[in-house]
Amino acid sequence: MRIEPTSSTLSLRPWHADDLDALLAAYRDPVLRHWTRVPVTNAAEGRRWLDRVRTDWDDGSRYTFAVIDADDGPPVANVVLKRADLDRPGAEVGYWTAAWARGRGIAPRAVTMLSEWAFDRFPELTHLDLLHQVDNVASCRVAQKSGYLFQEVLPARPPFPLDGHRHTLTAP
Repeated sequence: MRIEPTSSTLSLRPWHADDLDALLAAYRDPVLRHWTRVPVTNAAEGRRWLDRVRTDWDDGSRYTFAVIDADDGPPVANVVLKRADLDRPGAEVGYWTAAWARGRGIAPRAVTMLSEWAFDRFPELTHLDLLHQVDNVASCRVAQKSGYLFQEVLPARPPFPLDGHRHTLTAP
């Protein structure tokens, strides 16, 4: 499965086992490691991460996509749809961008692509949420550029030490 809009050079696809080197390279970035909850510091952790995202696809609990810029190069980012249960009206999106791909508008375009896919794939969804800590200014900008509107400040709770923001995109 691949998601490829006609107006962008980006495409989304499930992660593959042969993406391990790109995954490890992305996680060498201390900024990325700071904002993610699951560390990937070596090949064994990377293989577990890839196995988990494949299992999550199979059981429908999460849909994690590698973001490919231009033809079939290595992944430059990651987007994920979490908790798209049929008995809930909303789900959550998440993302990260590799250090070498930041500043090119990849994250907002990939989040927009994922959001459109989610509403098409799960017509019962009424909204999507994007959550981030209050000190993650870049994620606030990604949410805004992706059409997500600020809704509220969320109190800190483990594993997040600071309050957060909830941004929401309503189904078309």
